[in-house]
Amino acid sequence: MISITTAGRRLQVAGLSAIAVTTTSYLAARMSSFSQSSNQDKPWNGSAVPYQPQHQEWPYVRADFKRMDESPDNSFYSDSRFVTHIDDAAIASLSRYYDNILPRKGRILDLCSSWISHYPQAVESAAEKGDLQVVGLGMNQAELNKNKVLSKRILQDLNEDPNIPLTVCDEHAVSGLQSLDNTNSENGLLDCTTCVVSLDYLTRPKEVLESVKQLTKPGGSCQIIVSSRMFPTKATSAWIKRTPEQRLQMVGDYLHFAGWKDIEIVDIKAGDAANAPAEDQGGLHGFMQMMGMSGSDPLWCVRAFKRD
Repeated sequence: MISITTAGRRLQVAGLSAIAVTTTSYLAARMSSFSQSSNQDKPWNGSAVPYQPQHQEWPYVRADFKRMDESPDNSFYSDSRFVTHIDDAAIASLSRYYDNILPRKGRILDLCSSWISHYPQAVESAAEKGDLQVVGLGMNQAELNKNKVLSKRILQDLNEDPNIPLTVCDEHAVSGLQSLDNTNSENGLLDCTTCVVSLDYLTRPKEVLESVKQLTKPGGSCQIIVSSRMFPTKATSAWIKRTPEQRLQMVGDYLHFAGWKDIEIVDIKAGDAANAPAEDQGGLHGFMQMMGMSGSDPLWCVRAFKRD
């Protein structure tokens, strides 16, 4: 993930009003049809709407994934950046969301990982005990080394090679995949993949998500976290040109054409009003939530599941 420059932050601030208006209208227009079918086996009280595919064929062209800065990503990410890319309130909301949906056993892939994954204490404890394996795939070794929740660290430029290495799974799963015998390999496959505010930098997102799906066990999920922040020179052209709700639809497209199912868009900040501890509900923050303004970075999850 990429630090926000002064220019990038100005772009973010200038777009906050548009983000609030377009996102509210997007969710309101589709929430009524979803509210009657909300699934209680997906444990989160957030606002969620089902993704609706609008294209029969892949709608994007090579130019959509061009960037202002086409210099090698390995060079760009060579400097360690021990910063966060969403604000503290958004991080707290994300951690509470993760506390509801991440497994305590099995295997998680943290895609485009860095020095912090924003996982809740229960997940960190499960990883520390060895009940849960967390694999981080990122671009900077020093950042990955500082991330204590990771049990394995992999350096890879996904814009050069979008194929997730088999080593994100355990050796039994790898043997099963290589022999095309999945009888005893599912336990070593991925239970969940997370990716925080980084998909906008991938130039081959469909191929990456196809590869993730191949290494995910049936019923496993992919959780793509989206906010308003970006480093504009490295974000793709398609991302920069779209409104917030169009970006969420686009992430849904990526997942859909990569073969994922049951795709939903979750407004994490809206759902967090029901999940945040009482002390977080008062004062200015509580007033802004009551008025429909989170007072911090907006935050969504586009999530999907493997059903085959």
